[in-house]
Amino acid sequence: MAPTMKTVNQLLEGKNFDIWSVTPQTTVREALSLMAEKNIGALLVMEEKELVGIFSERDYARDLREKPARAIPVEDTMSKKVTCIEWDQTIDDCMEIMTDKRIRHLPVLKDARVIGMISIGDVVKDIISTQRLAIKHLEDYITGNR
Repeated sequence: MAPTMKTVNQLLEGKNFDIWSVTPQTTVREALSLMAEKNIGALLVMEEKELVGIFSERDYARDLREKPARAIPVEDTMSKKVTCIEWDQTIDDCMEIMTDKRIRHLPVLKDARVIGMISIGDVVKDIISTQRLAIKHLEDYITGNR
């Protein structure tokens, strides 16, 4: 029997549930330092418990051309239009959204509240794992090893 498609929530269960975020007033230098410390490519920008943006390596690289000073606040550089995914959508949905929007990180929402973040690496790793399992099932079926 072929494996079923995982939901975003199932993928999150296999990850650390830490949500790394900064405020809009955090400096770009501080945000980059946190990203380096946690080995992550993006931070959620939160005001109180509300998602107001996302700050990624790409935002920093894009902004370098215009403002080399790193003491500027994240809100001057972050992406304000944030694409999110719901916790009960599928990994295929993630891949489609990320490919379509050319983004690498998707905040995960449940009841309009951020509960995690999925990266393109998480999605690719899960798809590879699912494909390996499907191949194993097919090999077992072909060879009669059930």
